Amino acid sequence: MNYLWKPSNKLVENSILKNFTKYIGLDFKNNFKKIWKWSVENPEIFWSKFWDFSKIIGTKGNIILEKNNIFNKSKFFPDSKLNYSENILKKRTSEVAINFLSEKGFEETISWKDLYEKVCRFSNYLKKANIQKGDRVAAYVPNKIESIIAFLACAKNGIIWSSCSPDFGVQGVVDRFKQIEPKILITSDYYFYNGKKIIILDKVKEILNKIPSIQKTIVFNYDKRETNKMTNYTHFEDALQNSLDENFERFDFNHPIYILYSSGTTGKPKCITHGAGNVLIEHNKEFMLHCDIKNNEKLFYYTTTGWMMWNWLVGGMATGASIFLFDGAPTYPKIDILLEYCQNKKINLFGVSAKYIDHLKNEKYECKNLDLNSIKIITSTGSPLADESFKYVYDNIKKDVHLASIAGGTDLVGCLVLGNLFSNVFKGEIQGQSLGIEVDVFSDVGKSTADGEKGELVVKQPFPSMPIKFWGDDDKQKYHNAYFTRFKNIWHHGDFIERTANNGFIMRGRSDATLNPGGVRIGTAEIYQQVEDIDFITEGLVIGQDYKDDVRVMLFVTIKNHEELNDEKIKFIKSRIRKNCSPKHVPTIIIKVPEIPRTKSGKIVELAVRQVVNGEKINNKEAIANPQALKFFENLQQLKV
Repeated sequence: MNYLWKPSNKLVENSILKNFTKYIGLDFKNNFKKIWKWSVENPEIFWSKFWDFSKIIGTKGNIILEKNNIFNKSKFFPDSKLNYSENILKKRTSEVAINFLSEKGFEETISWKDLYEKVCRFSNYLKKANIQKGDRVAAYVPNKIESIIAFLACAKNGIIWSSCSPDFGVQGVVDRFKQIEPKILITSDYYFYNGKKIIILDKVKEILNKIPSIQKTIVFNYDKRETNKMTNYTHFEDALQNSLDENFERFDFNHPIYILYSSGTTGKPKCITHGAGNVLIEHNKEFMLHCDIKNNEKLFYYTTTGWMMWNWLVGGMATGASIFLFDGAPTYPKIDILLEYCQNKKINLFGVSAKYIDHLKNEKYECKNLDLNSIKIITSTGSPLADESFKYVYDNIKKDVHLASIAGGTDLVGCLVLGNLFSNVFKGEIQGQSLGIEVDVFSDVGKSTADGEKGELVVKQPFPSMPIKFWGDDDKQKYHNAYFTRFKNIWHHGDFIERTANNGFIMRGRSDATLNPGGVRIGTAEIYQQVEDIDFITEGLVIGQDYKDDVRVMLFVTIKNHEELNDEKIKFIKSRIRKNCSPKHVPTIIIKVPEIPRTKSGKIVELAVRQVVNGEKINNKEAIANPQALKFFENLQQLKV
């Protein structure tokens, strides 16, 4: 198979990954599969050497891995001590640490020196407010510099952070934060999305009534040029008037740093708790060895504070790179606002969701008038990146770029499969496994699959960025049920995936969304790939409907310019799927819908639609960004035939 992109010899020889292989004194002949195999066969050597190589500030300790017969009871660096924020705030220069751009067009910037000082001042404020190590702080915040100052101050003090983006409704916020009993709520007065000003404080009073543990609310102005005084609340700027507390206490490697949430579409969101050292070393590894991010480079990921990519982006600062924040709709006020930001700021890593790339492709956007010379890597995640979207990036965005489709999730705040500079980029494929993590693909009976055979994404040995626990799950039953019920003592990630002959991987969809017509297992991503490359379709959603003791495949599509979905178009869709997939993939019924329901981070919610169609109850509509879209799927006459 022809590759789309090959790293130059110069790029390979100057890469951090190459330097790391020299550092450990082994010659893998620039073969990624060989270095990955060595890293999982020698986890203690790999992680110990990488701690030293990435210059983590702290005491490494004498034990690298304390192995337990139970997978998730194994502990990495059990006698080490570190402070996450000390590792992020190594610089004290006047260079830019963080730049912020609002969709309204105004920018704010903070230097490394000022960031360090403000974190130290805010951490002192938290101490004076008697918020102690292990307490929780909840943040209902837009993607702004103040959000990062507050997070780093919490991490500095050993306080556990948890954030939600302000597009969550009151119930969605309460469902998450109430479980963790925060003492402080941090928020903003308003934010903008798609040209609309949305007042956050209107929702805060109701949230406070429903979460009695919150003792204090701190508010910052979305636009720093405004200095509205907040009645009944503490102003963020007032909290920064405290003196500097420059003491960085060092905590256990596994000391909790933040709580993230499962999407919650099948019940109350699970409170996934991560450790400070766990995420620090994993993010260092991903940015340095997989993305080749060096000191003084520039990282920009389009994300909200409610998506794990926000936590990941902040982690990139430990490399000495500065980060760039955009708050607002990704295509407002114009379709290429994010790419223009990359041009203007000379961004080196540009990260987006696969759906964003699909949107540019569907709109036939061509990047002709922008200089994107600085971008060396584009990372795509959130859902599988289709073959044609890979090709689209190279044809229409940038020819010479490392396009890395990456996949992992909230469960590890990182990746299980992602890019690297020792491998070529092939259409539709993720390049390889995450170093130090023993990723495999299992058949239903728990055997490793051959190339080209689909199966379950698993991890066979413990790895540092496993969650330390689920909050409130004292007997660890929820934790066990989430990852270890499918295969004994093997981490089951819940993705349906296929290994390729190039040592790459193709994501075929979520395991719980796979289809089973006539007992044949089909990944939804295979159908999406065909459907979303059809000119008159903007997007599709596939589910299995329980029907006559079997499952039949249903396809819902949105059509460009609200055109009709006539018999000719339906025939064309079915014919294309039959030709490029198989007769089993062909949907029994295809229906035009006004919009596709999705989560706050942009993923389509197949499960919720399947529940509606099959007459089941949806437990948590608050996790869905556009819950009104589900109404269409109730009592559809076409599905009763």
